[in-house]
Amino acid sequence: MVMKKILVTGGTGMVGQSFNNLETNYDFTLVGSNDYDLRNIAEVDFMIQDCEPDAIIHLAARVGGVHSNSEYIADFFKDNIMINTNLLDSARRFEVTKVVSLLSTCVYPDDAQYPLTPEQFNDGPPHSSNFGYAYAKRMVDVFSRALRQQYGCNFICAVPNNLYGLHDNFHLEDGHVIPAIIRKVHDAKLTDTVPTFWGNGENLREFTYASDISKILLFLLENYNEELPVNIGTIEERSIKSVVDLVCENLKYTGPIRWDKNKPSGQFRKPSSNSKLLNLGWNKQDYTTFEEGLKMTCEWYIENYPNVRGIK
Repeated sequence: MVMKKILVTGGTGMVGQSFNNLETNYDFTLVGSNDYDLRNIAEVDFMIQDCEPDAIIHLAARVGGVHSNSEYIADFFKDNIMINTNLLDSARRFEVTKVVSLLSTCVYPDDAQYPLTPEQFNDGPPHSSNFGYAYAKRMVDVFSRALRQQYGCNFICAVPNNLYGLHDNFHLEDGHVIPAIIRKVHDAKLTDTVPTFWGNGENLREFTYASDISKILLFLLENYNEELPVNIGTIEERSIKSVVDLVCENLKYTGPIRWDKNKPSGQFRKPSSNSKLLNLGWNKQDYTTFEEGLKMTCEWYIENYPNVRGIK
């Protein structure tokens, strides 16, 4: 069956909005939490009946920072379990041809072996800071496999690493690493204060530009039909300190930086393997370079400030 109509849940988020800029022959319908409450099975059924998709790219989730994830463990687990179970079950009942669900590297065990590969998902518990959210995300993989085995559903999962880009959430507590750094540096420049960052800045992370993720999800929609999830992020590691330095350069901030070494830096590194994606035919040259992606993100933030998510 030719898949033409694609429903994107979480369509108002950073990755979701990037589908608006893709030049494809697909007909995208982007929906957000203001359109349908995916915790309500009746609304999910209505959404699928209303949109009549051939395939679904499932990005929707209740997300938050370390503080929120730690304090509201049960709420994050419950809401995400309901969102994911309802979406996948409704897609099965209405015979949607394919579903591609976006997971998170937090699904990996806290003591996983490096580089991270999906075969390790169930080798141990996830880090305690993401306990509820991480287990709910793991269940997307479990339920997708169960529906495949019982009903023959072609439901697959993809695992990104740290994302950044336009339309991100720049809230200091609930945002990702890069938007929080951009906001702190920009605020410091506006108020003539010193931006403070946790730890020593030596810990390493991999970062992937959000619009690359939307392209890769379409690539998997067209080229991957197996039950094992696929890591889809870049594998280039960068220190948090180098990211701060590059943000300062892009925002033309030349003032001092403070590192609070009494605060935790987090895991030193958690590198992943994207060899499966590359073996499928994705060209690593098609990833946006970090320098280019960060420049575009900083420019977008300046152009849209203060009307960005997480500030107003």
